[in-house]
Amino acid sequence: MVKTGFGLTRRGMLVTGLAVVALYPLRNATAGDEAVDIIEGLIGQKIKQSDRLHIDMPGVFPNGYTVPMTLAVDSPMTERDHVIGIRVFAPKNPIIEVVGFRFTPLRSVARVSTRIRLAAPQFVVAVAEMNDGAFLMNKTWVDAATNGCA
Repeated sequence: MVKTGFGLTRRGMLVTGLAVVALYPLRNATAGDEAVDIIEGLIGQKIKQSDRLHIDMPGVFPNGYTVPMTLAVDSPMTERDHVIGIRVFAPKNPIIEVVGFRFTPLRSVARVSTRIRLAAPQFVVAVAEMNDGAFLMNKTWVDAATNGCA
């Protein structure tokens, strides 16, 4: 049995390393929940994750200055069922609300593409407000290598 300078065996270090790798996604999930709590406080209403709201961003991006993002909501955009707006939040940015978009029924599609700045690796959270008062939410983890908000 070979021991390291800290009294751990190589096997013990390997097991510890594997545990850290296995638990890393859970740490990110918790951080994402904290982001949702912050956003619920800003909006003043509980929100639930929805498969109707799609947020497409790269999981890893070389810099935080121009991270591409596409948002879309599955909605017919009729008078009876349409998206009023979508707001995007990045809780680790100096200004948490990054961008907002407004939509009108019968004249638009609930889809937009743009680029945003990110200050750090973080969950980006999008919230869509529907005409019936419901809020749809989705989030994605983006690992921006450099601070785009400096």
